[in-house]
Amino acid sequence: MTITQLKYVLAVAEYQNFTKAAKNVFVTQPTLSMQIQKLEEELDIQIFDRTKKPIELTEVGKKLVIQAKNIVNESERMQDIVDQQKGFIGGEFIIGIIPTVMPTLLPMFLNTYIKKYPKVKLKILELPTETIIEKILDGHIDAAIAATPLDHEQIVEKPLYYEPFYGYVPQQHPLSQKKNLTADDLDPNEILLLEDGHCFRDNVLNICKTKKSYAEEQFTLESGSIETLVKLANEGLGMTLLPYLHTQDIKEIEKGNLLPFKEPKPAREVSLIYHKSELKIQIIDSLRDLISSVIKGAIAFQDVKIISPLKG
Repeated sequence: MTITQLKYVLAVAEYQNFTKAAKNVFVTQPTLSMQIQKLEEELDIQIFDRTKKPIELTEVGKKLVIQAKNIVNESERMQDIVDQQKGFIGGEFIIGIIPTVMPTLLPMFLNTYIKKYPKVKLKILELPTETIIEKILDGHIDAAIAATPLDHEQIVEKPLYYEPFYGYVPQQHPLSQKKNLTADDLDPNEILLLEDGHCFRDNVLNICKTKKSYAEEQFTLESGSIETLVKLANEGLGMTLLPYLHTQDIKEIEKGNLLPFKEPKPAREVSLIYHKSELKIQIIDSLRDLISSVIKGAIAFQDVKIISPLKG
């Protein structure tokens, strides 16, 4: 039994197809199939039911895959242990970032980071929170930047900053006459929201103190883009809420539509998260230190109330 054979098994289990799995691990399909067959012969079991389309794990195969993940993950961490001992900051590092944080935060730190740590090979993925959690638990990404708390026993959360919300209220909207907003001012039937699956959407609904209470309307819209929500609000189709860093990117003429909340301002906690067994701590610490230093000058709010994503 070899680590390579176990990696091939995990690839087939993930893609449920020998050809796709071989392509992912950069070997020919016959080579992959032969190595898996050798492992099955050595263990005297059948790992995959090849009569099913797509290919499925047998019952014993499911148990073997769980153990194979542990073995492969631990083998890959051998180099991490050596690097950590030497204080070396380098190597490949895969990080996920949620869509409502990526466009504002990434340009603030990426250029500085890659210049300061040229030996780190960052691979950055834009992913929703649910996918981020899955990939951290599966070992497919090393860390992520997401809205917290997530309260997952296997995931460590290190807060980076607290980002207040602002109302984006065009002049034709009834709330535009107010100087400050409160949670009681918000009607979920009038707020343009991101599509379901965005933790920012859950933050907004949590401010409104409701999961869902939509009335009969002429239209409903759930966009995946904050910029789209702003444009639709400008057309008189409602109001929306923006994280503070997004307010810095809107046009000067649109900044007159921003309304702050009364203190304590509702805010979201944004954290660097990773698996509790992650060993690339030297890279995680370097990211956290640099992002925290960059963001400190951009967000200097003291009196905020953290709004968590809705549970369930």
